[in-house]
Amino acid sequence: MLRQLPKQVCEQVLVGLETPDDAGVYRISADTALIQTLDFFTPIVDDPYDYGQIAAANSLSDVYAMGGRPLTVMNIVCFPMDTYPKEILVEILRGGAEKVAESGAVLLGGHTVNDEVIKFGLSVTGVAHPRDITALKGARPGDRLVLTKAVGTGLVTTALKRQAAGGAEVTAAVDSMKCLNRAGMEAMVRVGAHAATDVTGFGLFGHLFEMLEATGVAAEIDSGAIPFLPGALDYAADGVNTGGGKNNASFLGARATFAPGVPEPVRVACFDPQTSGGLLIAVAPEKADRLLEELERERVPVRTVIGTVAVGPSGTIRVSSR
Repeated sequence: MLRQLPKQVCEQVLVGLETPDDAGVYRISADTALIQTLDFFTPIVDDPYDYGQIAAANSLSDVYAMGGRPLTVMNIVCFPMDTYPKEILVEILRGGAEKVAESGAVLLGGHTVNDEVIKFGLSVTGVAHPRDITALKGARPGDRLVLTKAVGTGLVTTALKRQAAGGAEVTAAVDSMKCLNRAGMEAMVRVGAHAATDVTGFGLFGHLFEMLEATGVAAEIDSGAIPFLPGALDYAADGVNTGGGKNNASFLGARATFAPGVPEPVRVACFDPQTSGGLLIAVAPEKADRLLEELERERVPVRTVIGTVAVGPSGTIRVSSR
């Protein structure tokens, strides 16, 4: 569909429609690049305040994934004004505003549409030095792949909708989704990562595929090193899955191959759509230990090397078992 749009050529555009990056980047001076993104979605948890915080963190994450700092945001709101109590909207907006304040950005306003289905998110503008931009393209053979949040939000929230999720598991997933990726961004920019993305709707392997294909490389993943949220694999073992996860698996097809010993729940979770997931960072092998140290210094609770960028067919993912 995007190929049908008129092609724009502008030397100031550092990251645009040509690649599926997390945000667009426009150079406004030699030492300043403007980062722009937006995201919004329907509620995935019952509490409106939590939903507002998660949606805001998810939107802000796209700027962090590019190595930038968010400056200003605008609310994007769809809400059934005539059928839902206004207090619900207030709580959604309050949750979003508090997460924006935590990020250091400024809420300037927004736009609301009367709609039958609740939707909330942000349009975010950020900045970075052009040399600090961590776009998808840049991963090199030998790079270590570091993940900063556990996987499984789609499985846990789907189990919640089916009234099959435990309270502790839901709390862990909500806390993870509300956590900003700011600390991870600070660490990877200081170290000098080659490439990065945040893990969201295309799942861990879908976003990894985009990173690999952008540079024409492959990846070798250790399935035993991938961190999963509490309960996620148990729910997958009980048959919980999502339409998005099935679509992600179907899209990648034979490009993702698993060793015989990789359990089926792990395979399902690797394609699970994430909301406000962690950063997936490609970093030179000689800098990997320093990145883990910087992540620890920033108090990022999850900081795991899950695999290596390798020479191989573009975008292919080989998954080993322990």
